Amino acid sequence: MTAQTGLIDQLEDALGDKNLARRAEVLRKVTDLFVLKSGTFTEDQIALFDVVMGRLLQNIESAARAQFGSRIAKLPDAPRGVVRLLAADAAIEVAGPVLTHSERIDVDTLVDNARTQSQDHLLAISGRKILTEAVTDVLVDRGNRAVVSATAHNAGAKFSEFGVSTLVHKACDDGDLALCVWSRPDIPRQNLVKLFVDASEAVKNQLIEADPRRAGLIKSIVAQATDHIQTKARAGSNEFSQARHLVRELNAAGKLNEAQLLAFADAGSFDKVVAALSLMCDLPVGVVERAFVQNQTEQIVVLARAIDISWATTMKLLLLHAGVNGSSRQQLDITFANFFRLQPVTAQTALKFYRMREKANRPN
Repeated sequence: MTAQTGLIDQLEDALGDKNLARRAEVLRKVTDLFVLKSGTFTEDQIALFDVVMGRLLQNIESAARAQFGSRIAKLPDAPRGVVRLLAADAAIEVAGPVLTHSERIDVDTLVDNARTQSQDHLLAISGRKILTEAVTDVLVDRGNRAVVSATAHNAGAKFSEFGVSTLVHKACDDGDLALCVWSRPDIPRQNLVKLFVDASEAVKNQLIEADPRRAGLIKSIVAQATDHIQTKARAGSNEFSQARHLVRELNAAGKLNEAQLLAFADAGSFDKVVAALSLMCDLPVGVVERAFVQNQTEQIVVLARAIDISWATTMKLLLLHAGVNGSSRQQLDITFANFFRLQPVTAQTALKFYRMREKANRPN
């Protein structure tokens, strides 16, 4: 009780000086007291500091607020109210330290800050030790190139499906970001495949525009490079290895059929669907992967009709395709008529062409 009373007396004395010119010095003394005994205060005592510091912060210059923020940013028991006050400060030199380091900021405060404050504030947030999906969603969507890059480089950042999709989309035109996304172990393989297939297409178009006479050779080179990237991605994926092993066992047992393919699609298993279609259509895995990650549905329809699977199963495949490349459900209505217009015999002829083309493109 004596310790509590002594603390109150010291804080009341600090607030007793009405000279606003001396508020910064008063705040420094209060902060000295808090830093010295940090980790020993009760919640009631911390709440008292919160009130006092908050009152003092209202009437001091930016430099003093910044100094104060830098001193309490890393304290595990920093008063939450003043931390939120500092985080909302328009001056980045004031807000930055707590946005980057303070463990006393809740997720909602970080999200609100990221939605409303400057790019410098977002960059400060991107450097936090841990970033939840709710925070990274805003950072990668609203942030500039520096913010998105810093967020992607943060090993403690977690990304939602939206966050991953946004990262991949922005990385298609940013080589440094693409390399960073590629190196993250938490990015789903199908998104990595889409990223590099799209990036390869962009490079291909630039080369074709520069020298149209070499278009055929360029297309072949880029196709081989894309296959190499996809093969590398599959080689580093335990999920794909397990999926391919399962599918091969089912095929050997005579159980790889439409019903099994539908089950894979219903489960949203990209790897199992790709591995299954590869065997059922007798095509390289890379060809089937590109059919899913590129922004065209025609090839998926051709494969489906060639092995004579139903529209219901094909629709599930197209929905999986839409989940990867961002296509809309509305496209299914357009594809519906094309599915029934395409005769299985015609689709089988097209499938034979795909096989011949892949053989011709393979290096000797």
